[in-house]
Amino acid sequence: MHGACLLTLSPWGYEAGMTGRWAYTQDSYDRILHGLERLGTVLRTAAVAPASVSLLPDRSSRILGLAAARHFGLPAVEFDPARTDTLVVAYDMNDSDQDLLSALRERARGQILFEHATSWTDPPVVPADVSTLLAQVNIAPWAETLRVVEGETERVPADERPAEELAAEILGAGAYDDEGDGETPADPEETLTAFVTATASVWRTGTRDRVDSPGPVPSSRFR
Repeated sequence: MHGACLLTLSPWGYEAGMTGRWAYTQDSYDRILHGLERLGTVLRTAAVAPASVSLLPDRSSRILGLAAARHFGLPAVEFDPARTDTLVVAYDMNDSDQDLLSALRERARGQILFEHATSWTDPPVVPADVSTLLAQVNIAPWAETLRVVEGETERVPADERPAEELAAEILGAGAYDDEGDGETPADPEETLTAFVTATASVWRTGTRDRVDSPGPVPSSRFR
């Protein structure tokens, strides 16, 4: 509806109505790296070469932005909505300053907006040009979480290491492999490449008005 490119499908619950979207998911460093690798595929296929990576101020976006800058060999710069030829990196835009993001409604020349985890039940104030995944609830790997040990639930505190160390953790992750439930259609990189090739002439030209609807494809919701 607005020219966005989705990099991955959830391999769980497709036939049950999730249609490639996540309900609740615990994120991982290897999945984040997988998203950066597929973002690289999109940029190369569309012949787009940003000159920098723009860092949003919230912690998760800064971690991801630093990782993206190192991954693509680009300088990391502080976010300026008027900056041209830059890759703006967000982890989850709903965790960012909404007034700050509103300035992105007007596209700067050569600006790419990338969001790792996009909420499909509460769409962000501006739509990303590229998203790794669609989720209702996504927990960052460095965030506080819960785990079950010997039948008991315990709280795992947030990882408070500096953003630079967590960015290095992303880049050092192994290959992402989630086989899912075996009922989801295959999600090969060739399909992504074919889609980007077919839409390259019009990609990134859609409006950045907020899309209040989660889209025309129905999906189950996490309660």
